[in-house]
Amino acid sequence: MRGTLYIVAAPSGAGKSSIVNAVLQRDPGIALSISFTSRAPRPGERHAQHYHFISADEFKGMIRAGDFFEYAQVHGDWKGTARQSVEPQLCAGKDVLLEIDWQGARQVREKVPDAVSVFILPPSRDALEQRMRTRGQDSEETIQRRLAAAREEMSHYDEFDYVIVNDVFDKAVGEMHAIFIASRLRREAQQIRHEQLLRTLLA
Repeated sequence: MRGTLYIVAAPSGAGKSSIVNAVLQRDPGIALSISFTSRAPRPGERHAQHYHFISADEFKGMIRAGDFFEYAQVHGDWKGTARQSVEPQLCAGKDVLLEIDWQGARQVREKVPDAVSVFILPPSRDALEQRMRTRGQDSEETIQRRLAAAREEMSHYDEFDYVIVNDVFDKAVGEMHAIFIASRLRREAQQIRHEQLLRTLLA
């Protein structure tokens, strides 16, 4: 059975990566696709673990070669998901999760209409700014640019299947995990997964 593609998007500072990492620890049945980016690594980030860090010229070369499942320019830097990071795993029956922005999510939905999408919102604009500053990884200029972009990003929440407000972290993690569990219990998936059982029960 083909795996399910999950899309998770949020404005910078909403806690997307922290929530996703916590859910993946609970649920080994989902593989995280590692995105490519042209931005420089932040302190503590490692190549091929957090992102595939490449130059802007390398990224544009991959665009020309048609290597990306989705890509977009975000905050002045390129971000994208390579085809080889997604399709082989889905075809092998593995669930795959993409951490992307709303632009990439829109591209993915065009290619995979049955993808399950989740948007994470902060509890307030003040909380969003505080989280950006607490990270201590970005310059003041970068923080201001991200705050200015956040309102536009959050205006696209209604394009997603589910919305989570990250007010209490553990609650947000539980809500996202519940979405993944419910998705696996959809009738269409269960009919394929339990075909033999259903034939026996309905004989």
